[in-house]
Amino acid sequence: MSLQDVLARIWADTVGTQPAPGSSAVLVTGAAALLLVVVPAAWRVTRHVVTIAHEGSHGVAALVSGRRLAGIRLHSDTSGLTVSRGRPTGPGMVATALAGYVGPGLLGLGAAYLLRERHALAVLWLVVLLLGLLLLQIRNFYGLYAVVVAGAAVLAVSWWGSERVQSLAAWTGTWFLLLAAPRPVLELQRERWRGRARTSDADVLARLTRVPGVAWVLVFLVVTGTTLALGASWLLGPAT
Repeated sequence: MSLQDVLARIWADTVGTQPAPGSSAVLVTGAAALLLVVVPAAWRVTRHVVTIAHEGSHGVAALVSGRRLAGIRLHSDTSGLTVSRGRPTGPGMVATALAGYVGPGLLGLGAAYLLRERHALAVLWLVVLLLGLLLLQIRNFYGLYAVVVAGAAVLAVSWWGSERVQSLAAWTGTWFLLLAAPRPVLELQRERWRGRARTSDADVLARLTRVPGVAWVLVFLVVTGTTLALGASWLLGPAT
């Protein structure tokens, strides 16, 4: 198969529509995603996905706001670091710091919209594209490993999976992003109560804006809660 044929297939998959799973399958994918969030053993692994989305969101916000992205690092303890160059204060820095915790929920909301419009394969191929772009900014070995493994898994489902497997994967991944987004925010506030998160995004925003860090945590919670509620209503509602 030539490169032109490959690109033609990917384009057809992306712009085409696929039937939505039945209501029972939607509930099963949601329940599976919830288990990936609430079961401690599973969360220790799946939280890496949230970190990838978190740091990637920092990177996108930095670029959109006119900052220069200097690299992203992902660590085995599920922490991460995004470095950008530019003014140390101002709207660009605020947007960059704000994007991390709200990013996974917003990505999940975008995916939920595409699923509502019956574009399950578009969700999968967009994930492959975003992970490929993220890979260009990774600056450590573990981050390289994590992104390659995630990208290879989604690529395999997108290219070789049956239509049903692709649909279930897209719905489970979307549910996961929506359901998982609030948990790191709650974990952040717990660490702040213990005095262990003085360099967190909320505290960076507090120094930049003179708005208390706890207020920014509430902003994170409101955004992630809203994306969960709206995204769930799209996933549970009838497809258009």
